[in-house]
Amino acid sequence: MRKKGLNSVVKVSVCVLIAMGLLVATSCRQSEEEATSKAPEEETGPNVLVVSVEPVNEPAKSVLEPPVSEPPEVTKVTPPTTKEIEKVPEPVNEDANAPEGVPILIKLPKPMFVGTPQDTKVPNLEKPRGKRRPPFYAPVGVKNVAFEKPVSSSDEEPIIGEIEMITDGDKEAADGSYVELGPFRQDITIDLEAEYEIYAILCWHYHKQARVYFDVVVQVADDPDFITNVTTMFNNDIDNSAGLGVGKNKHYTETAEGRLIDAKGVRGRYIRLYSQGNNSNDLNHYIEVEVFGKPTG
Repeated sequence: MRKKGLNSVVKVSVCVLIAMGLLVATSCRQSEEEATSKAPEEETGPNVLVVSVEPVNEPAKSVLEPPVSEPPEVTKVTPPTTKEIEKVPEPVNEDANAPEGVPILIKLPKPMFVGTPQDTKVPNLEKPRGKRRPPFYAPVGVKNVAFEKPVSSSDEEPIIGEIEMITDGDKEAADGSYVELGPFRQDITIDLEAEYEIYAILCWHYHKQARVYFDVVVQVADDPDFITNVTTMFNNDIDNSAGLGVGKNKHYTETAEGRLIDAKGVRGRYIRLYSQGNNSNDLNHYIEVEVFGKPTG
């Protein structure tokens, strides 16, 4: 009985030992697996991204081989077409004071006196310029449209000369070239026989001596009676003694250059000039009148 009980105890002890050995082996295997699975996280850390890059097999380059440079880019230039050239704007004249048009051709008579005119004691008298008048510019095609055009006068029977001489082209101050009208206010009227754009009116009174003519008034109109579209281009009547209004222009001394009046392209057919004596006598004189214009049509 005692031997049988001892064998039972031994069998039980052996079973316990075997069971414990199995538990220890299983525990060691689990520890190794956990260690293997946690190894990458411990090396890289939880926030590190591990990227696997596969090596690329590139051909080996010689150290002595020069680098290959890419050819420079070439810009292709296309020549402009005819239409594109026509679109190019013309150069602009930036000089705001440059005159427009072309200078009008004025043939001046021979000067009859030399030097600066003496002080004539005339009020509102402009000072002598002391040099030639600068060129007057007007549009292309402007010319003297008063040449040999009909002339009438308030004095139908001049003391000297004929009324037609005022537009005959003779501007000299010699005897036989001027027309002498009576005293007081007198006028002459030129019929251009058509409407013109008028840019300049040029008048020669008697210029053999340095004279000053009074109440010189120049007007342009559409009708011979000077009722329709009357424009006053010049007026040096300082006291309205001619009855045409007080003028703002100055008295001037007659010279071979005549008096050029800027008409600024006014339109009209008839030109009328007034005067009322001069500083030497009460008579009125005209040598020539030129009107520079071009047709309106």
